[in-house]
Amino acid sequence: MIKTILVDDEARGLSSLKKLLELNCPELQVIAECRDAAHAVQAILLLRPQLVFLDISMPGKNGFDLLNELKDIHFEIIFVTAHNQYSLQAFRYSAVDYLLKPVDEVLLTYAVQRAAGRINTQNISGNIDTFLYNLQHKPSQMKLCVTSLKGFQVIVLSEIVYCEAESSYTIFHLTNGTNVVTSKSIIDYELLLEDNFFCRVHKSYLVNLAHIKEYIKGEGGSVILTNGREVEVSRRRKEAFLSKVKGFFKI
Repeated sequence: MIKTILVDDEARGLSSLKKLLELNCPELQVIAECRDAAHAVQAILLLRPQLVFLDISMPGKNGFDLLNELKDIHFEIIFVTAHNQYSLQAFRYSAVDYLLKPVDEVLLTYAVQRAAGRINTQNISGNIDTFLYNLQHKPSQMKLCVTSLKGFQVIVLSEIVYCEAESSYTIFHLTNGTNVVTSKSIIDYELLLEDNFFCRVHKSYLVNLAHIKEYIKGEGGSVILTNGREVEVSRRRKEAFLSKVKGFFKI
């Protein structure tokens, strides 16, 4: 059983969430229900939960204030809120789950499954620290929490030169010359980063537009990156790539 605490300033919200968990997530054991940040901090320190469902918008101290009060975040968090004004990129890049009210049962189940997986692998605190950092920074300065063969690694987006597909794995090539290998496919990162300054130029390559030094014409052409690597641009991706480059560099 996964020890779980619910935090929401609305009694109806607590009751509804608890009922959904009872019906859909029997692996969770709700050990406390808190109506404000102060009581939640006390419960977390005393009961040491493995998972916390945290409402963001609460009177007085909000969910982020609560997290900033805790020196050691030893638990997984699933944010639950009626508001959608927070940066979705901050959530997505940090591998933190985020549910909008009214909570969808299917999305709730998926979120719990992902949290349980991270709890079982002891991979907890890095994604929360990354999330809090991302809330305060521009997209180019945000960090990406990448699951690696050793556990996870946090990478600043601007330090990614390009991503390379290797079978079902993805290799991140960084500005310092090092690589990070993750078990997620390059399609996953294309979908995650496509709204930012990255572009899929080939079935094997996802490049950071900020690290392009030169484009060489050809059937598809190729790009020279800041680390000296020449990467092929496929013929079918050429038009979309050039269009994105024009928008990025304001050509």
